[in-house]
Amino acid sequence: MSRHLLTHCHLATMQGHRDDPLGLIPDGALIWDEAGAAIVWAGAQKDLPSELRAGCEIHDAQGAWVTPGLIDCHTHLVFGGDRSAEFRLRLHGASYEEIARSGGGIASTVAATRQASAEALLTRSLARLDQLLSEGVTTVEIKSGYGLRSADEGKCLQVARQLGQLRPVDIRTTFLGAHALPPEYAGRADAYIDEVLVMLVDLHRQGLIDAVDVFCEKIGFNLEQTERVFRAAHRLGLPVKLHAEQLSDMDGAALAARYAALSCDHLEWLSPSGAQRLAQAGTVAVLLPGAFYFLRETRLPPIGLLRELGIPMALASDCNPGSSPCTSLLIMLSMGCTLFRLTPEEALLGVTRHAARALGLADRGVLAAGRRADLVLWRIDHPVELCYHIGHRPDLQVIQAGLWAGGTGRPA
Repeated sequence: MSRHLLTHCHLATMQGHRDDPLGLIPDGALIWDEAGAAIVWAGAQKDLPSELRAGCEIHDAQGAWVTPGLIDCHTHLVFGGDRSAEFRLRLHGASYEEIARSGGGIASTVAATRQASAEALLTRSLARLDQLLSEGVTTVEIKSGYGLRSADEGKCLQVARQLGQLRPVDIRTTFLGAHALPPEYAGRADAYIDEVLVMLVDLHRQGLIDAVDVFCEKIGFNLEQTERVFRAAHRLGLPVKLHAEQLSDMDGAALAARYAALSCDHLEWLSPSGAQRLAQAGTVAVLLPGAFYFLRETRLPPIGLLRELGIPMALASDCNPGSSPCTSLLIMLSMGCTLFRLTPEEALLGVTRHAARALGLADRGVLAAGRRADLVLWRIDHPVELCYHIGHRPDLQVIQAGLWAGGTGRPA
């Protein structure tokens, strides 16, 4: 049968209001169409129209909570090597910036990634991806940025696309050629941006790019260089994102807002004026507590200001070898609450509804008719438990694009 009916479940629709941000529907039901990979109906079971029930394959959820599939909207999942030696250096007092300026940091990962074959990158990346999928993640954004030359950037983006072919997940690829200055361009940042623009056109022609990102920072690229990349992306019709205000206030958020960026990510040093621009542009603030924790940062993103201005806040793993070697979005829920003082409701919206918006995906992140049938069934008593536990993976079943995709079993 093409249509499936889920009964005896509780729904966290992520379409709530001030008193019920998660849009909770106890004793709910949900119908999805397998062929169309879309939700047909979601609501209280008592309100289910009889004509929609007819012809459905019925599954008893036995009291499970249903949420949209989780979305990890900021990762650097494809890379070679690791940076455990730098972890030791930081524990002895070296800063992230000091390590980067001495030739470590991103540059060391670039060297390892360039040396790795596509097959080796795929094997290691699959292992990382499988960890995310085991926690109910159905959409993952993967950035390039560890190749920093056309062949290797292309290699990483092709591996990212292949991951989506090998696993039940939707992969969105982001070109981050302007991630760091490669050693062959030392002292020639403007010349390297020239090369980034050539790479951008070529990789876009190959169909490997969904969005474009830049690391705008003192150890990255300045505003003028960032804007050159943004202008080129807009000429190609590609949306932009920005690593902004992580280590200092570069006023990158204002520039990103001017280009209607999908998101600005990190934002520990976001200024009130920059926040105002984000609010006016409708740009999502992507918060990355894993990097905050791992780098032992002390300056919190201005959560109160983001709330006051109504800026949507997403959460992501920032999975990468240097500042957030983490493959657990559920741990990010806990860290978002404990480190950044988000409410559990804000955190859950941050890995569903707002994470979808940070990727420009209007077809997912909520449970509603017409939206993509990416669902997770959780054996929990309340969705807040997903933020409460640390390192615990509850029993779950995943439906991705309308198809049963994995978990610890499936309803009858």
